[in-house]
Parts: sequence; C-alpha cells; structure tokens
Amino acid sequence: MKNRVMLLTTLLGLLISPVLALAQAPAASSGKVGVINIQAAILTSGEGKKAMAELQKKYQPRQADIQRLQQEIQGINDQLQKQGGTTLSDDEQRRLSRELEVKQTLLKRSSEDFNADAQVDRDEAIRRIGEKMVRIIGDYAQQNGFTLVVDSAQIPVYYAAKDIELTAEIVRRYDQANPVADVEGAAPAAPAAAGTRSAAPAKPAAGAKPADKPKP
Repeated sequence: MKNRVMLLTTLLGLLISPVLALAQAPAASSGKVGVINIQAAILTSGEGKKAMAELQKKYQPRQADIQRLQQEIQGINDQLQKQGGTTLSDDEQRRLSRELEVKQTLLKRSSEDFNADAQVDRDEAIRRIGEKMVRIIGDYAQQNGFTLVVDSAQIPVYYAAKDIELTAEIVRRYDQANPVADVEGAAPAAPAAAGTRSAAPAKPAAGAKPADKPKP
C-alpha cells in the first residue's frame, strides 16, 4: 500500500508545475501568496477518490492473475530445490525447468503489459482532474487577491499561515463544482504495478513517464 501511494505521489509531483496560478491583475508588493499541496488535493477530492477506486477495481483481476502466476513459479522453484537430485527423476527435473522458464517469460510479459496499461489510465485520470483543479485554483486566486499560488510539494515551504494554505478550500470548491454521486470505499490508491519477482507480491513500477501538465 505504501509503495502504491509513493508511486502515485511521484507521478503527481511531476504533473503540476511549481507555479499553479497567477492573478490577472498587476502584482503588488502587498499581494498574497497562497500555498497548496496539489497531490493531496487531487487524492482527497471526491472525483480523485472515485477515479482511483475504479482503477483499482478494473485492474484487480489482472493483478490477481499475476500474483497467482508468481505463486506457481515459487512452487516450482521450491519443488526443484527441495526434491531435485533426490526424489525427482532427470526427466521430471527437465520438465519442471522448462515449465518454470515458460511461466517466468509469461510473468514478465504480463507484468509489463499490466504496468503500461495501468500507467496510461492513471495518467489520464490525473490529467483530467488536474486540468479542472488548476482552473479552480486560478479563479479562487483572482477572487481573493492572491498574486501567486505555489505547490508546496514542489517548492520548499518552511512556514505558511493558515489563511494562505489553500488545499482544503480548493478541494471543497472542486467537489462543489464536480459532485460525485458515490465514492463507495474509495481510497487514495492506484492499481499496484506488477513486478517480476517470483516470490513477492506485485510492486509499483518506478520511473513512470509523467503525465502532461494541465493548463489553466
């Protein structure tokens, strides 16, 4: 679960540029600067939770198939290690070795396809929500006298007064503008990417290609 959140966090961190919104009015030295955690905003919005839950549901059968294949590979490995050279004949050892090689190849291909497909769907969901959220941030900034709104996940923020931390307010406004009828059991997690290790559960993929940056 932790790895899943880390993967989505990395992807979201690359999605939004550090400066999220600039007011149209000329900047003034007394203008307010707002701070938002866009990662948390997307994940905690009703639409974000629903999108991640739907992706989890969509890819769960494929993830289960991959995990089942991993278990079969582990079982063959265990059999060869425990019985090889003792109770297994040479022909049986060769048969199991060939079966192991076939299953490992299938696991690698299935995992790569799983990761690629899930990444495309994640990127699309994040892009769609991010574009709408950036527009809401821009509108809010103009209406409330902010000359700059920055992403605290991209720019180090060592102190921010409560009245300029906009994450909760932007999520509230986003949910008002984009109501979700039902977020049943939704949680801020994406489908776990399939790994190729035979003895371990599926793990998130690293080095995912970032999604396109949303434009206000």
